[in-house]
Amino acid sequence: MTLSCGFIGLGHMGGAMARRLLQSGPGLVVHDLQAAAVQALVALGAQPAASARAVADRAEIVFLSLPSAQATREVAAGLAGAARVRVVVETSTVGPAAVRELAAQLQGSNIAIVDAPVSGGPSFAQAGRLSMMHAGAPQDVALALPAMRCIAGRLFDVGAQPGLAQLCKLVNNAISAAGMVAACEAMVLGAKAGLDPDTLLEAVNAGSGRNAATLDKFPRAILPGSFDYGGPLGLMLKDLSLFIEQAHAHGVKTLMAPAALQAWAEAVERSGAQADYSAVIRHMEIDAGASVRSRGKAGD
Repeated sequence: MTLSCGFIGLGHMGGAMARRLLQSGPGLVVHDLQAAAVQALVALGAQPAASARAVADRAEIVFLSLPSAQATREVAAGLAGAARVRVVVETSTVGPAAVRELAAQLQGSNIAIVDAPVSGGPSFAQAGRLSMMHAGAPQDVALALPAMRCIAGRLFDVGAQPGLAQLCKLVNNAISAAGMVAACEAMVLGAKAGLDPDTLLEAVNAGSGRNAATLDKFPRAILPGSFDYGGPLGLMLKDLSLFIEQAHAHGVKTLMAPAALQAWAEAVERSGAQADYSAVIRHMEIDAGASVRSRGKAGD
């Protein structure tokens, strides 16, 4: 990494991305409200900071990975006027309006914004296989690009206006959310009707029904019954709501997204917002009296 880097927000995704930066060079400065998350990175060689402002006073490129637009606003208030930071890279999914607000908050401090949400999950982050969509002024992107390449295996330049990458990510997540619900409902039906889940999944993945859920989430977290894919179930409510908001703003009729949002809302109500992302199938299994597990784990 050419410039010094900091990372704020060390949750499932943020922690994994920060570890990638640490592997690429020393001196990463980190902050999170959870002391245990900070200590986990310090044990790997990161430098702790007591606040978001302290990160921005010591690092030229600061990455954000935060759970909500409100968290981004609160952090931005602390970054304004910091001594060293030149570019803030927003990797969170907070929506176009929040990123534009972030840019406006920091403009007076001559801090540039690169809008750069990521897709792929914590396991992809740890392996350096994330996809990153980025939008920002070319000169600002160029400053952050070496560090961004440490995090993501594939980068997509979607324009110079911050907010465009957020929209790109919302499109991706809406498709992903709907595909996950479809896969869960269909796999529960197959298991209930007597199909072996392993064989059924192999057939789907060899055919036209395959998607990210059947190729990755089912074999990793649902068939083995581990439900540890990474990331809380409740975050998809935010992403789908932001997608619907953008669709309405652009005059695009939505049918799929509201249905997917209703399905995810029921999962959150019954399993809890902090349940693993892959637990979206659990209430479907309970209602059907079926278990989508590999052989030997059907009683899970």
